[in-house]
Amino acid sequence: MRIRIVDVFTDRPFAGNPAGVLLLDDVFPDDDWLQNVAMEVNHAETAFAHRLPEGGEADWALRWFTPVAEVAMCGHATLATAHVLHTTGAHEGPVRFATRSGVLIATPAADGSITLDFPTAPLTPVEIPDGVAEALGAEPVAVFDTGPNVGDLLVELADEKTVLGLSPDHRALRAYSSRGVIATARADDPDRGYDFVSRGFFPNVGIDEDPVTGSAHTALAPHWSARLGRDDLTGLQASRRTGMVRTRLRGERTLLTGRAVTVIEGELRA
Repeated sequence: MRIRIVDVFTDRPFAGNPAGVLLLDDVFPDDDWLQNVAMEVNHAETAFAHRLPEGGEADWALRWFTPVAEVAMCGHATLATAHVLHTTGAHEGPVRFATRSGVLIATPAADGSITLDFPTAPLTPVEIPDGVAEALGAEPVAVFDTGPNVGDLLVELADEKTVLGLSPDHRALRAYSSRGVIATARADDPDRGYDFVSRGFFPNVGIDEDPVTGSAHTALAPHWSARLGRDDLTGLQASRRTGMVRTRLRGERTLLTGRAVTVIEGELRA
């Protein structure tokens, strides 16, 4: 079968977040095979999708695996899968994915961007956990639980410079959530084209730092929309590869818009 590597939340190769994408002919193979392929691809996520019968609530079934675990939600690998479906002609127009997080919709635009319709993460303020400042390497301003789908601790820091300068103890961060920690701050200069910055550290699923995390923006969008007083925002995930995510808060749903580019296409023989 064909396997593709797609860079997501970017319009150029070797930036954004790479994801493996495999379109399967039939139902999902056994979990061990899926996990082994994801381990072989060795990117933050590998997406596996197969077509569903017509007339149902979704068009394709979709699952996501890191190199060490299956995850409940992944934004960039969903966008990567939608990109492959549209660029190969396997699906036209909006595509509905049946996932562990419910039905997720990806809608292509004429300009080549794709918008994901995801559930908004419920944010719950929590006390700053003991030791999290030392593990992260910066003193939090506020801390939030992001709910079961995202599974992160959202940590607001003092400013953009602090987020960019983080060098966390990844092993120590494992204690604070089921997936990891999202560090964020308001942009120092919104004229640069983004309203907030973030970095995502997910050691519990084998990813010390994720290049660009779509699912994290379902928590970042309500957080910064409440503080900035606007529903439409742009976030910069300030990893080494960097990437931009446009967010639009719609109550219980968050729209995530970005671009993608296929950089590798080959044949999987395993």
